[in-house]
Amino acid sequence: MTFPSSATASVSPDPAENLKSVLARIKEARRAAIAPAPTVTLVAVAKTQPTERILPVLAAGQRCFGENRVQEAKGKWPELKLSYPDIELHLIGPLQTNKVREAAALFDVIQSLDRVRLAEALQAEQEKSGRLPRLLVQVNTGEEAQKAGIAPKEAVGFVRHCRDTLRLPVQGLMCIPPVDEEPALHFALLKKLARETEVEFLSMGMSDDFETAIRFGATHVRVGTAIFGARAP
Repeated sequence: MTFPSSATASVSPDPAENLKSVLARIKEARRAAIAPAPTVTLVAVAKTQPTERILPVLAAGQRCFGENRVQEAKGKWPELKLSYPDIELHLIGPLQTNKVREAAALFDVIQSLDRVRLAEALQAEQEKSGRLPRLLVQVNTGEEAQKAGIAPKEAVGFVRHCRDTLRLPVQGLMCIPPVDEEPALHFALLKKLARETEVEFLSMGMSDDFETAIRFGATHVRVGTAIFGARAP
């Protein structure tokens, strides 16, 4: 059963207050879980959010943020990093191979590695520039045709190929459950795959279900709406 969520119902106009609430909910979910991860990192998802909405969250101490698109991130984070050099930026949206160089230069973590061609492009960038963010493999746990991610039955082999053959720094798995299915089933599947691939990190859970994800061992939760409110169009 999914924990009750007030992701949209009780969002304050003040994102810093919302951040405080989300952090308290994470702490309580960890306390209630039987075997939570040793730590849970909040990735504040700032896609489509203007700088003026992000600054109060930075001032409140949040340093880990997620973005969906390389171009949007390029437009706001380099300047913000001048004032907050300890920002950790995660790419959580699909990555095109022609954006690999820009993504490798801007992001600290890429959570959406999902195909061999992208893995090979990341390897080439690593060999060329010597820089490569930490990587998570996105698993399409619901096997939805419209959604990015490697199929669950291919995940173990893909992780091993990336890590052992391509020598990529794959450190974890990420998933986005189908909106009309019980997320716990997908979190349990991702945790099983993490054990089989021997990766450290599990990025799962968003504004409506991050407490459930913590019960299943999430190390990273990606929360946007519960902090910033509804996304701008």
